[in-house]
Amino acid sequence: MDLVDGFERGLDEFGGRVHRVGAEQWASATPCTEWSARDLVGHLTGEHLWAPWLLRGATLDEVGDRFEGDVLGEDPVGAWDSAASASRAAVRAPGARDTPVHTSAGRIPADDYLRQMTLDLAVHAWDLARGIGADDRLDEDLVALCLDYASGQADTWQGLGIFGPPVPVADRASRQDRLVALLGRRP
Repeated sequence: MDLVDGFERGLDEFGGRVHRVGAEQWASATPCTEWSARDLVGHLTGEHLWAPWLLRGATLDEVGDRFEGDVLGEDPVGAWDSAASASRAAVRAPGARDTPVHTSAGRIPADDYLRQMTLDLAVHAWDLARGIGADDRLDEDLVALCLDYASGQADTWQGLGIFGPPVPVADRASRQDRLVALLGRRP
């Protein structure tokens, strides 16, 4: 699977779960122990509000605090849809993958930024599904893309607070179970 296709599949997977959140479920707990369903959607909505800026080469200082606080407002689904649409367009824009992206860890290649965002979309689609009791099965090609990336990065992420410690799984566990376990979740 091409990286842009994987990113878009991740947007679709997460967005599909956002559209399944019932009015009474926004406060539901998720596997991200400090985040409710609303917090989780707010996290990714904020991330995707930043994406068009960063993919155009903006620095963190140039973006500033414009996406601080509650980015969901009274319409969390609409806020997500708007941010996801802008993020999708930014990734597809000519030259978007040619310029390094400014992040809190320094400048990184745009493709690395897309891999990080795709992984975040996939794992948080699983988290949100678990939090609201929806189907947590992810697209197999997306899982394969994310597992390949995460397998090479997991040791580096330990101690940074990005993900919890890996959870042991059986050798014959599915790719999806291996992915979420690698990222500190219990499949």
